[in-house]
Amino acid sequence: MAARTEQDQSFARLIQIGIALSAERNHARLMERILIEAKDMCNADGGTLYLRTDDDRLKFEIMRTDSLDIALGGTTGKELTFPSIAMYNDKTGDPNHRNVATYAALTGESVNIADAYETEDFDFSGTKKFDQGTGYRSKSFLTVPMKNHEGDVIGVLQLLNAQDPETGEVIPFPSDIQPLIEALTSQAAVALDNQLLLQAQKELLDSFIELIASAIDAKSPYTGGHCQRVPELTNMLAKTACSSTDGPFKDFDLTEDQWYELHIAGWLHDCGKVTTPEYVVDKATKLETIYNRIHEIRTRFEVIKRDAVIDHLKAGGGDEKKLDQELKDRLAQIDDDFEFIAKCNIGGEFMGPELIERVKQIASIRWQRTIDDRLGISQNEMKRKGKPSKSKLPVSEPLLGDRADHLIPYDEGEKNRYDESFGFRLDFPEHKYNQGEVYNLSIARGTLTAEERFKINDHIMQTISMLEQLPFPKHLARVPEYAGAHHEKMDGTGYPRRIKKNDMSIPARIMAIADIFEALTAADRPYKPPKTLNESLRIMSSMKKDHHIDGDLFELFLRSGIYMEYAKKFLKPDQIDEVDIEKYLDGD
Repeated sequence: MAARTEQDQSFARLIQIGIALSAERNHARLMERILIEAKDMCNADGGTLYLRTDDDRLKFEIMRTDSLDIALGGTTGKELTFPSIAMYNDKTGDPNHRNVATYAALTGESVNIADAYETEDFDFSGTKKFDQGTGYRSKSFLTVPMKNHEGDVIGVLQLLNAQDPETGEVIPFPSDIQPLIEALTSQAAVALDNQLLLQAQKELLDSFIELIASAIDAKSPYTGGHCQRVPELTNMLAKTACSSTDGPFKDFDLTEDQWYELHIAGWLHDCGKVTTPEYVVDKATKLETIYNRIHEIRTRFEVIKRDAVIDHLKAGGGDEKKLDQELKDRLAQIDDDFEFIAKCNIGGEFMGPELIERVKQIASIRWQRTIDDRLGISQNEMKRKGKPSKSKLPVSEPLLGDRADHLIPYDEGEKNRYDESFGFRLDFPEHKYNQGEVYNLSIARGTLTAEERFKINDHIMQTISMLEQLPFPKHLARVPEYAGAHHEKMDGTGYPRRIKKNDMSIPARIMAIADIFEALTAADRPYKPPKTLNESLRIMSSMKKDHHIDGDLFELFLRSGIYMEYAKKFLKPDQIDEVDIEKYLDGD
């Protein structure tokens, strides 16, 4: 009866272990638990867990020897440096039956050895060498293959030196314990195989997400690395917030699942940029679309210069010297006008009212077109031009124009493509694009029109709508929220939902700061030189005072020194100037 009770207890424990193994989600902890539970069941002093690699080798994953205080692999943080064991001879291809672990893996059979020093079936020379170096005596071995539900061997569990529970003496592994260890190993193999499959799926998902982010960065040479740097800076700030023992973040922490959720959100925060036209993202001058239209305008200036010369040659009689000077002055004025337009095209300085007025004056200069401008154009462009003009060629036109065909309308239903459930608060420009020449040259700051800026900002709405359509599992359910809020502001004036601080989670607020700091310090933007640390932090300090970013997180960002840690890794040396953080930490 006592034996029956002991057996029942073993079976009950086996069931409990199986349940625990199936519930464990961490790969390292799972392998560690498999070995420890097996050791405990047969009171073994040590053990090793091997995993089979894709190239048919057994890789050391976990090793424990209690009497020698050896604990390697798993959650110890101590790496196993032993070379993996080949299951087949590298030269002949013959199966390696001399090593007991590879034999078990190759045959699928368990091997119970009472004394390794007395067997001639396997090569234990390595074990004996280990014993000589440590003074240990390896004796009994129980080596069990780990088979998944398909019967494939995915690893090997090897236990060392079973001990008598009462005397502590090393004994052979009892024959009645072997079936229990085999049952445990079978359960463990299924749990481990499931874990490996999940890990493989996770790695595939991570690789796919990083591939998308890298493709977005590669799409434009001016945003290269942004999708990779933002998640890194996000993690740096999140870790600091989690480690806070006082202040506003003392109770903030992230579970393992939440860390992964933030990791995914960081890499996907700009996935909507796949829909943003490159020529808008890369717009380096005001007249640039697919190409820089300054070349087209230069040709018109060349035409009016030649017209001036022709008019001069046609003007016979009169004061020749005076006429020559008038031509010289006229050509100089045309050159000066073009230089002004070309300078405006760069977008390097603020366009005040007086500069915009000069653009309009130059635009009013007439030139003569003698060729039909409807030849060789697309159907869409033809549609925008409308009905042909009744005027016959040649026609006189403004040197710079804001024509009807410069106005590109939205595609049918484009404004309605966002479901109200997304909660976007949008102010659509009247047109999708406005390529008017005067309109673009009159851009007050930078090179983007309101329409183009809306199109660039549209990427965040695309990000949200794309992510919210994905069937994220429960532990990744907040990825769309984290990724979709990095353009929101604490005062509710942000984009695209205009939510306030209290409506944003801490991870979302962290990502907003990371995105801004990366953008300010980036050295790969076409429209601005890279800012120094002080310039960037001064701007962010103003944003904090205006309640655009989280003031507590900004203070943590500064006091923890994360800004400098990031700078040393990603900024150019001439961007890293001396920073006095106190002047950026003054009250709101």
